[in-house]
Amino acid sequence: MSTVRNSAPLRVLGLETSCDETGVAVYDSARGLLADALHSQVAMHADYGGVVPELASRDHIARTLPLVQRTLQQAGCALRDIDVIAYTQGPGLAGALLVGAGLAAALAMGAGKPLLGVHHLEGHLLSPLLSEPDLRFPFVALLVSGGHTMLLDVAALGSYRLLGETVDDAAGEAFDKSAKLLGLGYPGGPELARLAESGDPHAFALPRPMLHSGDLDFSFAGLKTAVLTRVRAMGDAPPDQARADLAAAAQHAITDVLAAKAMAALAATGRSTLVVAGGVGANRSLRAKLDAACAARGARVCYPALSWCTDNGPMIAHAACLRLCAGLATPRRDYGFDIRPRWDLDELDR
Repeated sequence: MSTVRNSAPLRVLGLETSCDETGVAVYDSARGLLADALHSQVAMHADYGGVVPELASRDHIARTLPLVQRTLQQAGCALRDIDVIAYTQGPGLAGALLVGAGLAAALAMGAGKPLLGVHHLEGHLLSPLLSEPDLRFPFVALLVSGGHTMLLDVAALGSYRLLGETVDDAAGEAFDKSAKLLGLGYPGGPELARLAESGDPHAFALPRPMLHSGDLDFSFAGLKTAVLTRVRAMGDAPPDQARADLAAAAQHAITDVLAAKAMAALAATGRSTLVVAGGVGANRSLRAKLDAACAARGARVCYPALSWCTDNGPMIAHAACLRLCAGLATPRRDYGFDIRPRWDLDELDR
């Protein structure tokens, strides 16, 4: 990247424990990603239909250090070869964040290495750069996950202007809640997408909230209510095809809104590149619509690799490395640490 100021290669160990994935990675500023490991808690939380914070925290305690050891071994280096240890500082579940922050601080103190907290959403925002090394600023970013839906004008590394965000449910929540209403398992988004493959997206007329609002904000609560109404109308034992049709219609409505707002953001900013990040960015219907819409307007669209759409270690190590190399972050050496369960991206220091 052209923003790199330090000539000496920098090697970062990154830890991600914000919710229900334990991710670890080693990223080198000269060689790129050296190794990473990920453990998902999906199976553990499936019986509860959602993430149980206490269970998530306990599982991070058991998983993080072994993943660090495995990742270092795969990278062919020891802790003494690491220059900075980075961790997800927020936003996220408080208990889960504390596990990663505490372990990072302990490792840093034991090895005499500096420590750096990373904004979880900035990690997602910059993750497409892992797959698209020729991607350059500026661009518009569509950040879509279970807890966040927002459009950002990204002028440069660390320079993020919020263009619009959800006023209620995030897109990922709309997927998950619609899936639950249809009796699908956890996590709901991928399950709904799978069921939608055999459905007719035009079989049900569902609303596209705020599609023509004239701004770049989103709303998905009304769509969830419309799905609930349709489910109730189908009765206690709806035909399989009807369920598939409703899943397809819900997905069609959500992705229609996301694609339309993303194109409006490109038009409003005059940018020619769209970057998509977050778990919903893995949805094939969304990718197809964004690919077609961007091609029609002569714009470029970039996504992270599918394995890096959900929470992961590489995005944290990578974001830390970019900030450090650009002189936008100063790691601490006092080994104190804090977490920020609620942390807006526009509060991030440039």
